[in-house]
Amino acid sequence: MRHANPGFPTGPAAVLVATLVLAAVATAVWGLSWWSFGVVLGGQIITLAWLVVDMKATDRDAKNVPLPSPDQRQKRRRLVAQLHDVRDAAGALPDAVVLLDARGNVRWFNAAATRLLGLRERHPEGSLTRRLAGSELGTWLQTDMAESATDMPAPADPSLRLSVTLMPFGAHLRLLLARDISTLSRLEQVRRDFVANVSHELRTPLTVIHGYLELLDPTDVPELAPVLGEMRMQSQRMRQIVEDLLTLSRLETREALPDEEVAMVPLLETLRREAEALSRGRHGITVEASSRARLRGSIHHLHSAFSNLVSNAVRYTPSGGEIVIGWRQTADGEAVFSVRDSGLGISAEHLVRLTERFYRVSSSRSRESGGTGLGLSIVKHVLNLHQSRLVIESEPGRGSTFSCVMEASRVLPPENDGSSRAEASPD
Repeated sequence: MRHANPGFPTGPAAVLVATLVLAAVATAVWGLSWWSFGVVLGGQIITLAWLVVDMKATDRDAKNVPLPSPDQRQKRRRLVAQLHDVRDAAGALPDAVVLLDARGNVRWFNAAATRLLGLRERHPEGSLTRRLAGSELGTWLQTDMAESATDMPAPADPSLRLSVTLMPFGAHLRLLLARDISTLSRLEQVRRDFVANVSHELRTPLTVIHGYLELLDPTDVPELAPVLGEMRMQSQRMRQIVEDLLTLSRLETREALPDEEVAMVPLLETLRREAEALSRGRHGITVEASSRARLRGSIHHLHSAFSNLVSNAVRYTPSGGEIVIGWRQTADGEAVFSVRDSGLGISAEHLVRLTERFYRVSSSRSRESGGTGLGLSIVKHVLNLHQSRLVIESEPGRGSTFSCVMEASRVLPPENDGSSRAEASPD
């Protein structure tokens, strides 16, 4: 099956274009590097080039040759057959592939694009955004598309879920790849439901157990005092894990958060007081705020995320260390909340996995500090819901800096001094 627009190249040029399309698709889908895929396709491209040269030579001499020779006819048939093979291979890919020009017009698409995106050959050549108007994918195409869309309904069948990537292709073309992730999406939903249900079921018995442990007086049986203390600590830790899991489940099922105005100056002071209470004088804690800008988002969730970073710094910084809570604006209008510590630091190989659930650089150190292994995962989810990102910089022996980079659309100008003081006064 061949889905091609009239504007798509034909003849030898089509072979080269289709071959490069396959190279781009394979690179995106299977993670092959361009040079390794070029080795695989190099022989085919060289062969096609020679065929093109032969055909041009034949065309130049056509006036002297009344009819093509059998060898020339065979070369032409081979060229056409290779063109069909390459196009059929691209057309048979299970992922939707759409070739766009610099203006976003559709130049070519495969059969999967018909099944997943609803593209049809009878459609006139035109903008893909216009063809998909009214769909979530069409809305995404109208944005800057700096990041891939990881989960959205298929325009042709909303019951299917797609992961979409738009990548540059050649000098003036772009390639849109859409993969059906419906099965993965369903499995992920099953996992979320399981975690949420189990956490809810564990919440009540753990609360009862912890309540009874609190009623027991260690002074009645002094020899059991250490055991009771350990039981209380572990039951409290289990309760905290359950609460964090429930928080994650709620964040994962939410598509949007309350749109509130968050005054950062009083929030920074609240975070400082919380850090001092947790530190109990063991650390030097300061606030460096070079901006009075506010944020637009959920004050509850932002406070939770920022507090997680501050409490982590207190837990993992040795006594006598320094912790700096920062707030600043960048030249491009973004705002950055940061927590810098003089702790032990983290090796580079651990940084990419820090936001995974239950991932710990050192299991023993995390348990001793009272961490659940879920805090940074919560921070990442909160920032994602605010269209923002977490940046981690760390080096062993030199401390760490955790920065929440809030996009410019979330940043609000400061209020006048009277309003700011009034908002901060309840704390």
